[in-house]
Amino acid sequence: MNKYTILFITVTIAIVACKHNPGNNINPAGNTNNPNNNNPSTGSDTGICFERDILPIFISNCAQSGCHDALSKQDGYQFTDYNSIVSKNFVPGNAGATELFEKINEDKADKIMPPPPAAPLTFDQKKLIERWINEGAKNTTNCGSSCDTNKFSFAANINPTIKKHCVACHTSALAPKGIVLDSYTGIVNGVDNGGLLNSIRHEQGYTPMPQGGNKLSDCEIRTFEKWVEAGKQNN
Repeated sequence: MNKYTILFITVTIAIVACKHNPGNNINPAGNTNNPNNNNPSTGSDTGICFERDILPIFISNCAQSGCHDALSKQDGYQFTDYNSIVSKNFVPGNAGATELFEKINEDKADKIMPPPPAAPLTFDQKKLIERWINEGAKNTTNCGSSCDTNKFSFAANINPTIKKHCVACHTSALAPKGIVLDSYTGIVNGVDNGGLLNSIRHEQGYTPMPQGGNKLSDCEIRTFEKWVEAGKQNN
């Protein structure tokens, strides 16, 4: 074996030994070295974030006065923060054995949560909660966001934010103080009446929204403001 053959074999072994598995660049949900499930190479989110994806569902649909807020605690359940949500009849890793998941999937009007006239959770919301529980129900916070203040169309940006944080309370069936936000017209009326934008900004003299939840991010608020400044288009 000549020296060139030996050199070729040595270099080949070194390359193989140093080759990385591409999948290792993305940490799966539950990797304790990356609790926020972020891709360290791109910063993009690769999993479910409790604070961003799950908590708003419970705040807007369940943590209402007379139901499961901190004061009411109907049937002993409170759904205002991570600790209260997982504190009773909750089995991380097993959605099927978790009572709250059973309740949101009931098909009987007198048992389903949230109860009528509130709208039931959507299929996507149920699947998200199911996946979160089955993946260990981790308390992930400070997660990445896809918010971009240069993007403020009604269909892609404004309406999804309203649906996520507001519609559960402000539907035609419930409509506290007559504020209906389940349609383009209702959202525009909420802005024109002066209350909606001031409420999400938490301006003095207005009820801070989302009620009982975290204030919208600065990016989300600015996106909403830019949509209003651009003429509240139904785009």
